[in-house]
Amino acid sequence: MTAPPDPYKTLQVDSEAEEEVIAAAYRRLAMKYHPDTAGPGGAPRMAGINAAWEILGDPARRAALDRERALAAAVERARATTLPPHGPVAPSSTPARPSPGAPSTAPGSSGAPARPPGREPESVSRDWTSGRSTFGGGYDESMRTADGDGAAGPPPGNASGSVLTFGRYSGWSLGEIARGNVEYIEWLDRTPIGRPYRDEIDTILRRAGRRKSADVEPTGRRGLFRRR
Repeated sequence: MTAPPDPYKTLQVDSEAEEEVIAAAYRRLAMKYHPDTAGPGGAPRMAGINAAWEILGDPARRAALDRERALAAAVERARATTLPPHGPVAPSSTPARPSPGAPSTAPGSSGAPARPPGREPESVSRDWTSGRSTFGGGYDESMRTADGDGAAGPPPGNASGSVLTFGRYSGWSLGEIARGNVEYIEWLDRTPIGRPYRDEIDTILRRAGRRKSADVEPTGRRGLFRRR
């Protein structure tokens, strides 16, 4: 199925262009390709120009188009970052990681994913609500897969939280992913496509011991408008 033409490309304008710029571009192209000027051969091009203007000339339709473009771009970035740069990862002699559905817990724990040895929880301000993790920016073997969407297989069950519709964990809930691969949750917190899940991710990272609020604010800090 052929993708519909991009209205911005049709009118030869940038997606950030102001309304006046788009209107001027439409008038210029219409004068050039109108059948009265270009003859019958300009009719197909003129039809495309008119179709593009119907979208970009309407603020509501343009806003809807921009949202669709942003979502598509975010999905493509998420897919690209879950693939290795040079094909499948070669087998190594290191011990195998637990399967995605298996909990990663320390002996005697209550079921929360174990914190990596030697790493303290991420500390955030007491006024902080949700945002991006400072950990999880790199890749590990669980993310470096060439199998594409749904590569992790069917979810293990006992779903908890939002269900992803992209990437190797497509079809899994955030809770199911966190039980076996909390590093992926940290990575998701750093990506644009993870923004809709920030509050849930924050709760998961706190329960897993990966994030905590600072006990006290640094001394000596003064607000911009506080008296000296």
